[in-house]
Amino acid sequence: MPALSLIALLSLVSTVFAKQLNAYLPQHPQHPKNPQHPNNSTRHWAQLCSGNPSNRIRGCDRYGCGNFGASRQGGKGERHAGVDVICADGATVYAPFSGQLSGPIRFFHNGNAIDDGVQIRGSGYCVKLVCIHPIRYHGQIQRGQQLGRMLPMQRVFPGIVSHIHVENCDRSDPTPLLKPDAPFFPPTPQEDIYWEAVCAGNPTNEIRGCDKYGCGYYGAPRRGGKGEKHKGVDVICADGATVYAPFSGELSGPVRIFHNGNAIDDGVQIWGAAFCVKLLCIHPIKYHGRIIKGQVLGRMLPMQRVFPGITSHIHVENCDHSDPTSSLQRGKGESEMEV
Repeated sequence: MPALSLIALLSLVSTVFAKQLNAYLPQHPQHPKNPQHPNNSTRHWAQLCSGNPSNRIRGCDRYGCGNFGASRQGGKGERHAGVDVICADGATVYAPFSGQLSGPIRFFHNGNAIDDGVQIRGSGYCVKLVCIHPIRYHGQIQRGQQLGRMLPMQRVFPGIVSHIHVENCDRSDPTPLLKPDAPFFPPTPQEDIYWEAVCAGNPTNEIRGCDKYGCGYYGAPRRGGKGEKHKGVDVICADGATVYAPFSGELSGPVRIFHNGNAIDDGVQIWGAAFCVKLLCIHPIKYHGRIIKGQVLGRMLPMQRVFPGITSHIHVENCDHSDPTSSLQRGKGESEMEV
């Protein structure tokens, strides 16, 4: 056979083989032309937890940090194999993508109040969502569909930033899928753990004691005889005093506690990298936007006009109803050391 004809034949065979190969390969889940390949499906996951539309990741608290690869307590060089997406106890949890459920997934293996979870495999991904109770452990679920609810993490780890543990099945970093709009820079422990003084004239965040209206500490009984407890702490603040942001974060509001339009029925919420808190009985300079730790947030409202003789104060309440005292007292410790 002439050399030219042989080359032409080989070229024809190569073309046919290539067409057959291209017809086959897109069926493979990792082929770029496969509709189920991650690059061709929705690149970014849906919101995981109600109240956290941007899938914010837990920063650092006394139990550790929530970013991927963070060191774990125990001194054995262990690293965090997932990320912790902030989620208040009892909040609704949603499916980040469509897929098949399997479970239950146990993390602690000790039957505690948060030892539950589920795996989702589909749309080119496989992930484990832990510390949640799913509505079911098997079957199909759609992206954005209700998956379950957040379990009571405060009952097991008091004072922690409640969160869903999100871990890829192959232990790769899920952060880019959770935070598509901005890269995640893990905050330093000092930035997150230590709160700024919240009121001018009270550099140690001193908490109101007891007066004729009640007490200001966390869990103090409330008047009414129904067994209600104080869900926050009252930081002493004179009427009209300047109020400062305890940490950096996003503002939302207004937040009302009395719902009767009285002179102190105002406030704002701050959601930061590691904390979410409501500051009540203050008038903020704005209800939305970004604020920086230590920046002027607003002013204390005239509490004496509503409750004559009370110790005027800012009501400080964590969004998950956990105790904020330790964060406020650490600020006190810093101030005392500086003096």
